[in-house]
Amino acid sequence: MPLNPSWVTSANSADTDFPLNNLPYGVFSTDTLDARCGVAIGDMILDMYAAEEQGVIDLTDEPLFDVPFWNELMEQGPAVWTALRNRLTDLLAEGSKDRALVEPLLVPISDARLHMPLVVSEFTDFYAGRHHATNVGTMFRGAENALPPNWLHIPIGYNGRASSVVVSGTDIRRPWGQLKSPDHDTPAFLPSRRFDLELEMGAIVGMASDGPISVDEADAAIFGYVLLNDWSARDIQAWEYQPLGPFQAKATATSISPWIVTKAALGPFRTPTPEREFEFLDHLKDTGPMLYDIDLSVTLAPGGKDATTIAQTNYNEMYYSAAQQLAHHSTSGCPMNVGDLLGSGTISGPTKPERGSLLELSWGGKEPLTLDTGDTRTFLEDGDTLTLAGHAKGDGYRIGFGTCTGTLLPALDDPYKR
Repeated sequence: MPLNPSWVTSANSADTDFPLNNLPYGVFSTDTLDARCGVAIGDMILDMYAAEEQGVIDLTDEPLFDVPFWNELMEQGPAVWTALRNRLTDLLAEGSKDRALVEPLLVPISDARLHMPLVVSEFTDFYAGRHHATNVGTMFRGAENALPPNWLHIPIGYNGRASSVVVSGTDIRRPWGQLKSPDHDTPAFLPSRRFDLELEMGAIVGMASDGPISVDEADAAIFGYVLLNDWSARDIQAWEYQPLGPFQAKATATSISPWIVTKAALGPFRTPTPEREFEFLDHLKDTGPMLYDIDLSVTLAPGGKDATTIAQTNYNEMYYSAAQQLAHHSTSGCPMNVGDLLGSGTISGPTKPERGSLLELSWGGKEPLTLDTGDTRTFLEDGDTLTLAGHAKGDGYRIGFGTCTGTLLPALDDPYKR
């Protein structure tokens, strides 16, 4: 599919994340405007609250954009999702008869503060990248036992904390936790010493369900995607994860990018899941290409210094699609809600530069990573800024997500010493 030209000239650049083919959804405010829904187009944001108030956007009998989140639109279902995308395309396309109505409703992105684009109902994080799972398993169990027996049959996941999901640009505080040293028999309560990032994609559920749903029904229920960094305290996790898995190690924060890229925008970039080693049970079988060809990268900038690209990979490296993850999540009868967020699991490729976590890049701390600044890292240090970026490449354009950024702040003083 070629570039769809817009009268917003900045949207026609091959370097913008937000051409007319994209139209991602976010929430913004300015010095004079309260937080409200907006659609990115080039270097501008279309004010959806004003567009609806002035009748430029009129989709339903009740307003959808009088609140600073996109859940109201999600609840309307795919027919309204499509109607909005078609209307936005008509309004912003080159030669649109409505340009005079829309142009006053545009706000420069440079003047905007970006906020959480949705109310997260629940958060589930998966462990569904084969290269990542193999790397981690090899480190802790050896190559012969790298993958648990169930891994090639079901997408493994855990229920996280929706309350700890934050938008890009939010600082992250190094957590305290119970740590166990191999040199001591008992644990100590200390700040995490092995704090890490996880490069992931997040799928947003736009349709509620109550009972098992198929892979195709799950795919239809997905509203869009965001970049996701599931910050992880590896030392806290090492002590707590047996026998029940991640808990406090993953509860500090999960950062997401501020723009929701819709499934429709990503449609031209669908790609198949990898060849299966075992045939899936019926409820998980592949029904078509449900992954996406999205280039991903991570940069690390020590405090006050330039950034180094530490990882480059692609979302097509996943073993399970978001639709398979969502379908499996529903098998027990677990109700899924509008605004549920599903983390893909760490996305790594087959080579070292494609590893999506410092745990893998430094091989558990044994192989320090040297940055362009000359600094070395095994895990994150205070003041480090992590930036995730991603885009799908079209013919003369790209579908981008913006960035997902967070800076690690030092741990507070012992919270239990009064």
